[in-house]
Amino acid sequence: MFPEQIPFDKARPAWGEIPAVAGVFALFGEDERAEPYISRTPNLRRRIRRLLEARPDQSKRLQLAGRVARIEYALTGSDFEALLRLYEASWTAFGDRARKRLHLKSPSLLRMTVENAYPRVYVTNRVTKVGMEDLYGPFPSRIAAERINENMLDLFKLRRCVEELAPDPAFPGCVYSEMKKCLAPCFKGCSDERYGEEAAAVRAFLQTRGASLVEAIEKERDSASELMEFEKAAELHARLTKAQAVAAEAPEVVRALAHLDGVVVQAAADAEHVALFLLSRGSLRGPALFSVAGIRHPNEAAGATSLFAQPLRAPEPVPLEGAVVTVASRDELEQRLEAVLGELAPSGERRRARSGEVADHLCLFSRWYYRPQAKRVGEIVFAGEDGKAAAKAVLRAISRVYQRQGIGNRE
Repeated sequence: MFPEQIPFDKARPAWGEIPAVAGVFALFGEDERAEPYISRTPNLRRRIRRLLEARPDQSKRLQLAGRVARIEYALTGSDFEALLRLYEASWTAFGDRARKRLHLKSPSLLRMTVENAYPRVYVTNRVTKVGMEDLYGPFPSRIAAERINENMLDLFKLRRCVEELAPDPAFPGCVYSEMKKCLAPCFKGCSDERYGEEAAAVRAFLQTRGASLVEAIEKERDSASELMEFEKAAELHARLTKAQAVAAEAPEVVRALAHLDGVVVQAAADAEHVALFLLSRGSLRGPALFSVAGIRHPNEAAGATSLFAQPLRAPEPVPLEGAVVTVASRDELEQRLEAVLGELAPSGERRRARSGEVADHLCLFSRWYYRPQAKRVGEIVFAGEDGKAAAKAVLRAISRVYQRQGIGNRE
C-alpha cells in the first residue's frame, strides 16, 4: 500500500526507524484479511508511537500494540499529496466506503442539456463520462453555482423550466415569458432556429467564462457609438457592465470538465525536488518528482532595479559550487519538465477509471483550490487551448513553490 514497510515488535519497538516528518501510514494486523488503520499526520513517529505505545490510563480495547504486525508509510511534502495518497490507500482497503470515511462529495457543477431539443442549464452534483463536454465547474458551493447560473440566465433568454417541452401555441406560458426573459419555446414564441442560436450563445458564455458575450457587446456598443446612436450605445454599455460583473464571478478553474487540465505544483518530501501532479479531464495523477538542483531562482519580491519594468526570466540552472557543470539552456529545462510530466501522462495500458473516481478527484482538488489564498499551499498552471500547460509558466511556479517552502535556503 505504501513504499516503506517495517515489522512491529511490541517488546522492542523500533521508533527510531520511523521518521519524524509528515506522511500517511497504515497499521496492519497479523491477519492480512483484516482492514488496516489508515491515517495522515504531520509527524509520523509521534503519531504512530502514541497509537502503539501502551499507557497505564489506556483501556485494553484501545491498546493496538498487541494487534499490529506491520507498519507501512509514505512521506509527503504537502497536504495536497497527503490527501490524494490517503484517498488511494483508503479506496484500496475499503472500496466504496472510502467516500464516507473521507467525507467526499462531488462538487457543484453547471450542466447544459445539449441533447435536448430545447437546451437548458441547471446545477448538478452528478458527474458522467458522456457529459464531460457539457459539465462546467467545479464551483466552491451549490449556492455559488446557483447564483452564477441565475445571473448568467438574466443575460439571455434561455428557458428555466424543467419540463420536457411539447410546444403548443395554446399553452399560456409562464412568468418568465411574460417578463420577456424567455423565448417561450413552450408555445412557439420563437422558431427552433432562434432558440438554437440563443443556446449556442449560452454555451459559448460557459466555455469562455463570459468572454464571448463581453466581446460581442463591446463590438456592438462601439459600432453604435460610431453611428452616433448614443441611446443604444448607453443601453449596450449598461448591459456590458452587467455581463462583465457576471463573468468576474466565475473562478478561473470553472471550465468544461473535458478541458479541465493543468499541472499542480507542490512541495516534496525530498528537499531537492518539487512534486508535480497532472490534472487531466478532472482526474489527478501523481506525484512525479522534478529535480531543482542547480536552478537559479529569481528573486521576484525584490522587483526590478530599473525605472522600467523588465520581463521576468524563467529559472535557469547554474553550476553547483565546486562542480564542473555545463549550464543548461531553457530548452534543456523544458525537456526535463516534459520527461517528468510524461511519467504522469495517460497510456494505452492505463487501468480503467473507477466509477465515481472523477467526482472524488474533483472533490479533493476543490478542497485544496478553494481554500483561502493564505492557507492554500502550492500552485496550479492551467492548460491553454492546446490542452497543455505552458512550460515557462510551470517552471516559474516550480521556482516559487520551492522558495516559498524555505527549501531554497538549505545547503
